[in-house]
Amino acid sequence: MQPFAEYDRHDGLGLAQRVAAGDVTAAELLYTAQVRADAVQRALNPIVRRMDAEAAAAIASGLPRGPFTGVPYLLKDLLQSCAGVPMSMGSAALRDHVPADDDEFVARLKRAGLVLFGKTNVPEFGLVAYTEPKAFGATRNPWDPTRTPGGSSGGSAAAVAARILPAAGANDGGGSIRIPASYCGLFGLKPSRGRVSSGPDAGEVWMGASCEHALTRSVRDSAALLDAVAGAAPGDPFGIAPAGSFLEATRQSTPKLRIAFSTASPMGTPVASACIDAVQGAVSLLQELGHEVEEAAPAYDGILLMRAYLMLYFGAVAAQLRELREQGGRLRAHLLEPSTRALAAIGEAIGAGEFLRWQQRWNLFGRVLGGFFQTYDLWLTPTTADLPPRIGELAPTPMQEQLLVWASRLRIGGLLRRLGVVEQVAITNLARTPFTQLANLTGVPAMSVPLHWTNEGLPVGVHFMAPFGAEARLFALAAQLEQARPWAARVPPIAPT
Repeated sequence: MQPFAEYDRHDGLGLAQRVAAGDVTAAELLYTAQVRADAVQRALNPIVRRMDAEAAAAIASGLPRGPFTGVPYLLKDLLQSCAGVPMSMGSAALRDHVPADDDEFVARLKRAGLVLFGKTNVPEFGLVAYTEPKAFGATRNPWDPTRTPGGSSGGSAAAVAARILPAAGANDGGGSIRIPASYCGLFGLKPSRGRVSSGPDAGEVWMGASCEHALTRSVRDSAALLDAVAGAAPGDPFGIAPAGSFLEATRQSTPKLRIAFSTASPMGTPVASACIDAVQGAVSLLQELGHEVEEAAPAYDGILLMRAYLMLYFGAVAAQLRELREQGGRLRAHLLEPSTRALAAIGEAIGAGEFLRWQQRWNLFGRVLGGFFQTYDLWLTPTTADLPPRIGELAPTPMQEQLLVWASRLRIGGLLRRLGVVEQVAITNLARTPFTQLANLTGVPAMSVPLHWTNEGLPVGVHFMAPFGAEARLFALAAQLEQARPWAARVPPIAPT
């Protein structure tokens, strides 16, 4: 068997069309993806688990007819449960965790005809914006292997950017789709809260801040994938009324939009000139396309939002570890990374009333943003405040790790919180990515679009937020931008040919 020579010429929908026409088989596409994965795995480490036998069995048994029939696909090794396949969530403590069933998201991907052949690397429990889990090692950025591809969907971003495949699974609890999209030159859209079911094991992940979708090279693949997975499942806490086909929205002419933009960090921290340049370039392009653009930003307290987001971290990690312990003792807690154990210790020390009060503050941000969108159709910012960090740059220092270990062992989460070690590490990380968390806490859709590259060849994304439920508006604009400034032909040097 030979790799499919025209693999790189097509996105996922294009490959599916070639399969349907009989020009290539699903097995040949799978083999091509496997060869490409083998070629870059040692250099980039994007994949933590191959599912070659499962993929071959799915093809042999007959794939469902769907929009992506025969197209190879990778799942993110976090919250994307596939029956009988270990899901370690980036942690040595969960090497033996094997879900018994597909979750709703994975089941819908299978019905769309995708061939699942592996799982991608993530930071432990997806808690940071770089992918360097101790259990599986660092994933590296195809554009510069000394740098991170971001997180927590870093493995998926590296795999797509390196041209292993046209799309891969991702999820987003604070920017985990959009940050890797920016760092790796990809398109990444975070859907509205409730657009994609988290069932059956959860109603809302991270109090509704987290959602499932994908990282893609093309806008239309992202839209068609969302068409395939969107919709409530029985028992979901709520669902969003269908708004028509998102793929169809990419084919429609884009109306004139009123777009606000800003480049200042909501935390008051520095923003790199490359990220500002990316926004300024996007403003010029939008104006060329006939949109009305002016400088403005919603008046919310960025430091208060950061604190509310940290409170979510503390409580969610503590609750997640409790849940895993209750599921038959499969969690080997002593193997957790020090920062994860410290987050859980702080979460256990926080009272229910304090946690709920911080969660109620999300409404403040939602009301401010909702009012802002009464005037503007979209809000444009940088996706991140800096270029991708170097591998190891954002990890806790050995001294910080030792303090975290002892504090968590002594179960003095309250003291740990008062010392501010975890908060300081978190603030250092969030200062690099201060633009994405607002969409998670308020539940609105947002996207990162790869419109800018530095002189050194590093991609820099720009970030658009839209009112709740307005994914179609984002897809329509993204398709217009993609047509005006195509990015798919940009390929990192490490990508196989």
